[in-house]
Amino acid sequence: MNGSEQVAEFMNNLIHPLKEEIEEVRKIILSTDDKITEHIKWNAPSFCYEGEDRMTFNLNGKGIFRLVFHCGAKVKERKSNKPLIIDPSGILEWKAADRAMMKFTDKNDVKANEEKLKEVITKWLKVI
Repeated sequence: MNGSEQVAEFMNNLIHPLKEEIEEVRKIILSTDDKITEHIKWNAPSFCYEGEDRMTFNLNGKGIFRLVFHCGAKVKERKSNKPLIIDPSGILEWKAADRAMMKFTDKNDVKANEEKLKEVITKWLKVI
């Protein structure tokens, strides 16, 4: 199975109270850039850009799910401890200079943050 087929099967079998919202965020991510691909990694849909994992869903948690922004499976050395991108919208919760999360709680949350999410994804893909 290719990556999209893996994710489609995963989503078909997913039992999660926010499954519709997860699917909507998946569509937003994939529509942001034609070079984004997907597969299953770390037991969740993960999104790659130019062959590198860059975003992965974290589907654990009550009443929420997260989208984790990262720079691949291996930690890369950085010259600065500043966040990789400027996020004027404030939607990202920084865990390290090269790792951030965005939380989603419901349909309204997904819809309200769609444009901000696209902007953050576009910036995130350009930094590495």
